[in-house]
Amino acid sequence: MVKNRNFPGLYKTTVGLFVLMILPIIYGCVSNNPYPPSERGKNIYYSTFGEEPKHLDPAIAYSSDEYSFMGQIYEPPLGYHYLKRPFQLIPVTAQDVPKPRYFDSQGNKLPSNADESLVAKAVYEVSIKPGIMYQEHPCFARDKNGDYIYRNLTEDALEDIYEIRHFNVTGTKELTAHDYVYQIKRLSDPTLHCPILSTLSNYIMGMRDYAVALAGDLEAERERRREAVGASYNQEEDEKKNPIVIDLGAHEFPGVQVVDKYTYRLILDKKYPQIIYWLAMPFFCPIPKEAVDFYSQGPLKDKNITLDRFPVGTGPYMMHTYDPHKEIILARNKNFRKSYYPSEGQPKDYENGMLDDAGKQIPFVDQAVYKLEKEYIPRWNKFLQGYYDASGISSDTFDRAIQFSDQGTPEASSLLKERSIRLVTSISPITYYLGFNMLDDVVGGYTEEKRKLRQAISIALDYEEYIQIFTNGRAISSHSPIPPGIYGYEEGEKGINTYVYNWDDDKGPVRKSVDEAKRLLAEAGYPGGKGKDGKPLVIGFDNAWTGSGATPLLSWMRKKLASIGITMENRTTDYNRFREKVMNGNFQLLSWGWIADYPDPENFLFLLYGPNGKAEHDGENVANYSNPEYDELFEKMRSMENSPERLEIIRQMKHILQRDAPWVFTTHPVSFSLYHDWIRNIKPREIGLGGLKYTRIDVEKRQELRNDWNEPIVWPLLVFFGILVVGTLPAVVTAWRRERGRKG
Repeated sequence: MVKNRNFPGLYKTTVGLFVLMILPIIYGCVSNNPYPPSERGKNIYYSTFGEEPKHLDPAIAYSSDEYSFMGQIYEPPLGYHYLKRPFQLIPVTAQDVPKPRYFDSQGNKLPSNADESLVAKAVYEVSIKPGIMYQEHPCFARDKNGDYIYRNLTEDALEDIYEIRHFNVTGTKELTAHDYVYQIKRLSDPTLHCPILSTLSNYIMGMRDYAVALAGDLEAERERRREAVGASYNQEEDEKKNPIVIDLGAHEFPGVQVVDKYTYRLILDKKYPQIIYWLAMPFFCPIPKEAVDFYSQGPLKDKNITLDRFPVGTGPYMMHTYDPHKEIILARNKNFRKSYYPSEGQPKDYENGMLDDAGKQIPFVDQAVYKLEKEYIPRWNKFLQGYYDASGISSDTFDRAIQFSDQGTPEASSLLKERSIRLVTSISPITYYLGFNMLDDVVGGYTEEKRKLRQAISIALDYEEYIQIFTNGRAISSHSPIPPGIYGYEEGEKGINTYVYNWDDDKGPVRKSVDEAKRLLAEAGYPGGKGKDGKPLVIGFDNAWTGSGATPLLSWMRKKLASIGITMENRTTDYNRFREKVMNGNFQLLSWGWIADYPDPENFLFLLYGPNGKAEHDGENVANYSNPEYDELFEKMRSMENSPERLEIIRQMKHILQRDAPWVFTTHPVSFSLYHDWIRNIKPREIGLGGLKYTRIDVEKRQELRNDWNEPIVWPLLVFFGILVVGTLPAVVTAWRRERGRKG
């Protein structure tokens, strides 16, 4: 009898497919580790991000989410001491923190404490440490003749290139003063739209004229291209394939000069001590011209391989993988110079073990993996399993994560303490506020009646209640624009807003009563919330709030204003429409905020300086507040060093703002962060860049605890195989009998 020779092959194929099908099931039962086995026991920091960074080009980026990546790659000349508070500037790539030299209009040198009105020129000379090398990058790659390898690239040459790491050849070069000067010039490049150009143009000598000249060059080139092609010219498509590269050396820029290979000058046309803080921000990080030339090639732009996604820096880390829909990976920069963990700090730093690594070479971590996690619950569960090293706390998980002591102090819950998870809190240098439009006929103006209207609203909107309902206590009430940690903030009775609060020696500041708010409203001309014409007072609240949290918050605001007789009209629009209203001063009340760029009160008090009005001057004064008395004090205060005299002026300015009430002072947020016990050297640092290099991980402890917390779940596998055996046994018996029959 002829045998069915296809049966064994079919059997083997079926078994093979079966094995492939059950392997994921087996692995899922044995391990829930989201990382590949090759990463087990590696010195890798694991964290998350919620949305794709918009920009990683230091001429454009201006958000803390972007800075969390950029700060590990780029290096400005200055930075902040990791441990010392108040924040202290220290050299990063610079030899030291530069001191300004002041000159009058005749070129005569002035003393360091010269009056602002006498200063016509302020010169900062920055000396860079020699021997600092850039990361390995294809933009620096040269052939044996010294020519750049990756220039004039074609689409065919980039067929298998999707990220910078896909290039086969890389190179490096030494950091020079030219790179810093080149970046400062890039801030005026009209193709980049630097968000701080208008601010810096007020101080850096010749910057405004330089920017205007470059904008003229751009328009001239566009006109030349239009004329060459004719009516069919498509500017967008043309510039995509053939990007316009502005010649930054075509015009004089007296405000920035190369002195020698390692030295450059920054020259201001007025006294502005705060410029030293800008030298610690990404805007003043170095960009080599080689990188700009490399990324300006059309075929690279077509593949979205740009400086805005793949930075080139001298910092401790470099971009390894940029897949913003999945993960972002930073790898150690092997060219990073020798740098060391600080040896000094505050007294509590010694107690908390923050100086255990004093003097050791940094960075400690080899790689940082950031996974995209848009949903909080999966992120939270992975953190509890030990797969993320740190976590924030959402409102949904707050009760599981936090408990309060008998004294009302927040601390980690029992669940977290069992896993030795630490809670780290700090008051952020952030001010949130509601801004009145001072140009509006109803809520604006500077008469006593208008002031009382705004004061009444400030009292009625009970932000102590708001903090408990909407932030789980993760904020403190604000009394002025200046947050804690910034010079000019004062605690206790000296610091309160006496127009909204009373002082109680036992309780501290106590918000004035609703009856007091009603009295002020009546004195403002709206008794019972009605005007002289008998019509109810209606105030529009403009916002771009979306999501489930917007409705209860709007309801709360509406209820609070209704308690004194005011009707709130909600005017929610999309963000673009909302932004347009803000730009044009077409609103009555809005919600806004400001994060410190640098630790100086000028960075907050300028938000209410008249010449910074949003509607008229396109500044950051969104309330369009303008008080000559305040402006005069601001102009005097901004150029002063911290001193009792400066503090007294700041007090006067705060009192004027509290009286005029252009803002409803709302809150300063308190950040709550959780860290596993294997993470070392964590100190809250909302101002400054490059904190990852100080982080150390006890890798062995992490792996041990991960194993303990994530033991394999075997019983589903046993049940599965039991069902499998029972279900397939008849088929196996039938096949066996059929085969025996064929043999017979």
